[in-house]
Amino acid sequence: MDLVLIGLLGGLITGISPCILPVLPVIFLTGGAQSASFDGDGEVIPARRSRPYLVIAGLVLSFTLVTLVGSLILGLLGLPQDVLRWAGIIVLIIIGVGLLIPKFEQLLEKPFQWLPRKEVKNQGSGFGVGLALGAVFVPCAGPVLAAIIVAGSTGQIGPGTVLLTVSFSIGVAIPLLAFALAGRSVVNRIRAFRTRERGLRIAAGIAMIALAVGLVFNVPQMLQRLLPDYTAPLQQELTENDAAEEALGLGGLVNAENRDLDKCTNGADELESCGTAPSIRGIEQWLNTPEGEAIDLEDLRGQVVLIDFWAYSCINCQRSIPHVVGWDETYRDSGLQVIGIHSPEYAFEKDAGNVAAGIRDFGIEYPVALDNSLSTWTNYRNRYWPAHYLIDAEGTVRHISFGEGNYEATEKMIRELLVDADPDVELPAESGVADETPALGSTTPETFLGSSKDVNYGGDDNYSAGTSEFVFPSDQAEDTFALDGTWEIASQYAAPAGSGAEVRLNYRASEVRMVLAGSGEVTVTTDDGESRAIDVSGTPRSYRLLQGDAGAGQLTVKIPEGIQAYSFTFG
Repeated sequence: MDLVLIGLLGGLITGISPCILPVLPVIFLTGGAQSASFDGDGEVIPARRSRPYLVIAGLVLSFTLVTLVGSLILGLLGLPQDVLRWAGIIVLIIIGVGLLIPKFEQLLEKPFQWLPRKEVKNQGSGFGVGLALGAVFVPCAGPVLAAIIVAGSTGQIGPGTVLLTVSFSIGVAIPLLAFALAGRSVVNRIRAFRTRERGLRIAAGIAMIALAVGLVFNVPQMLQRLLPDYTAPLQQELTENDAAEEALGLGGLVNAENRDLDKCTNGADELESCGTAPSIRGIEQWLNTPEGEAIDLEDLRGQVVLIDFWAYSCINCQRSIPHVVGWDETYRDSGLQVIGIHSPEYAFEKDAGNVAAGIRDFGIEYPVALDNSLSTWTNYRNRYWPAHYLIDAEGTVRHISFGEGNYEATEKMIRELLVDADPDVELPAESGVADETPALGSTTPETFLGSSKDVNYGGDDNYSAGTSEFVFPSDQAEDTFALDGTWEIASQYAAPAGSGAEVRLNYRASEVRMVLAGSGEVTVTTDDGESRAIDVSGTPRSYRLLQGDAGAGQLTVKIPEGIQAYSFTFG
């Protein structure tokens, strides 16, 4: 698969993920509502129509540079690894204050007044805002981004890596640009907005300052922990094939230590045997060990070891860490040794102080290794945050699990290996950390409406890409969906191509949600005849259709033109 296509699709998927939510208000307001600046006499200068493009161009440029070469540049200059992040936060605050206080904005622009006016107007709040956002933007990690980060951190930057990074950044930018253009369109079309320019400038300034303050206290990350990453299956579908793995180098560098890891199946329900665990190498610093002493896996023979690859700002890791902490607390005295391998996604995650603060916040007491050069990550041929490698008392890898979930199976295997290591061990009760991922078979599986993954389609008509007429079947199986009306089926979503389009779902769950995008009002009707309307607006996000007692039922969702339906999820 072509690197450019992989990068674009990976970026597009990231651009509709929950991780972009913190920056959307700023992009919307700077792209539209904040639509003018002032000259030296305090007169309003109309904004350039290119403002949304400048904002996104700045974001793409700075995000690309920070992701790909940020660590190398900071290392050469001897600067702290999080200096770019803090610089971005400070710039956001300065611009935000400028929007609130016109005199301050004039002061900021004064050094540039010698330039032709048409070249400087609104530069500080367009391209500059994008540069600042790119420095603080932390998207959800996926295999595509992992390949870029590994290349940057290990200094293996070639033409292919640059091409992949640029295409990924452009893919992320496309949904964000749509949002910025939407902001400008709202301002231009709605008279009430055009006559309240000052109020909208204040709103933009407050949004920027709020984002900056929130970043200081990690508020966006805390909020994102509560949101499911509905794009994870799309990332897997994009990269879990031979062509993508070869193009991205996701298989890692095979050596004598790690060649047998391929014998493990991701997320297996039973123990496997996947060769001797690769060594922990290239660690810059150890935390939570006596006097910072290093740990060698050879010295842990006789103990069961769980290695957890993580990064403290990774949203997926933040939702996984409570399970790892629970296993450590529960089984530490029974022979389990947990080791956290902190493999940073971004430059600021290389700072030992930042990692130590994350360790305290999560209540981590087990040893953590700072794998800033991604040496251990590479030696394990890893490609996911988080990733768990379970090693038995003989030093053999017995289980691998990538990403979130699979916690119940992992804990079961931890207990098995502890008994194998010491048949006389008295195991405590299970950790008790609830796995909020629905168990397989207890609810309807996640259901995608795109043509590339329509495994739960229950209609009689052919389901393939293109525009077609559909009719509800007379008999529809459990855990399936069917369509009625004229629909355009795309690879990732289905969209009505006429009025009266409906989707019918047979489900088993206590909660049903639907990922929708666009603008309009959908009507949800339950099998007992009750109906309610749901307003849909913006980029793809999850909307709750139903919540109640667990059980089976049927929903019919009437969807107007202008809305795209991506998937159903269940809880």
